Parts: sequence; structure tokens; C-alpha cells
Amino acid sequence: MGNEREKFSQRLAHAMQQAGYEPRPTVLFHLFNTHYRGRSVSVQTTSRWLGAQAIPAQDKLQVLADLLGVEPHTLRFGTAPRSRVAEPRMTWPAGVGSRERQTIDAYLQRSPKKRELVGELVKALSDSA
Repeated sequence: MGNEREKFSQRLAHAMQQAGYEPRPTVLFHLFNTHYRGRSVSVQTTSRWLGAQAIPAQDKLQVLADLLGVEPHTLRFGTAPRSRVAEPRMTWPAGVGSRERQTIDAYLQRSPKKRELVGELVKALSDSA
């Protein structure tokens, strides 16, 4: 089981990097808890996931996979299930870090009306520059 946990933690860290996040427990803690609808996890829990000491339960694994843009099966086991067609993953431009990703995630969770207001504000700011 130890080898399995180690491989999982490596896949998790790699998926975080590919998604533009630093593979650190505090980053994962904040990211995960802002999207998970169940009971919050601790920094120690995310540290155990990244430190090859634990593998999250299926509901948490699903949230991690969704956040990081990977298939849950791939994150957990390292190979994609053969019956699924993989969607191309969006790649973030260089320089887009976890703070920008969190801002974009927060924007996407807003209602269409609020997103329109944000768009107008960004346009006004870019016009005045």
C-alpha cells in the first residue's frame, strides 16, 4: 500500500503543477475546501495526501480531479479508463499562478449577471489605461 500512496502523491503533485498550482499542503487545503461541499479537511489531511501517507476517499478524489482537470481514475490509479474519451485539458499561460486560478474559479462561480458586471469593470479599467 505504501508504494500505491507514493505514486498517488506524485500524480497529485504533478496534476497540481500542470493546473498552475504549487504542490503544497496549504495551497491544496485552500483550493480543496473552497470547492468541497462536505466537511472541510485539515492542512494535515492535505499534507498526508501530498506526503504519500494517505489516499483520499472517492468523494474527495472526485473533487480533486475536477479541480485539477484530470480524470479521477487517472489521478487515483495512473491510467485512464479505456472506455472514456479524454477531453483536451486547458493549459494555462506561463505566469498564471494559483492566485489567478483562484480568482478565475471564483469568477466562474458567480451568477451570469455578476459575471457581466465584472466584465464591464475589466473593460472600463482596460479602456482607462
